[in-house]
Amino acid sequence: MENEFAVEVVNQAIKVTLLLAAPMLIGALVVGILVSIFQAVTQINEQTLSFIPKILVIIVALVIFSPWMMETMVTYTQDLFTSIPELIRR
Repeated sequence: MENEFAVEVVNQAIKVTLLLAAPMLIGALVVGILVSIFQAVTQINEQTLSFIPKILVIIVALVIFSPWMMETMVTYTQDLFTSIPELIRR
């Protein structure tokens, strides 16, 4: 196996992983900032206050983005499997 092919496969895997995780991470980040602003305004310093909204946003993001996520994973897996003959020829 050539190094370029292995590096390309790893780069694609990292890119797909970041794309799949982005909706949940961005949603949790936005909700975390909003809860932090709310806590600062009301001076409520409860650390567990942000967990439930973050969990709910992550679940909603999974429900909304799951078709796209599944399509992305299937496309990546198909591309990976179709590149196996190219790997064998090298």
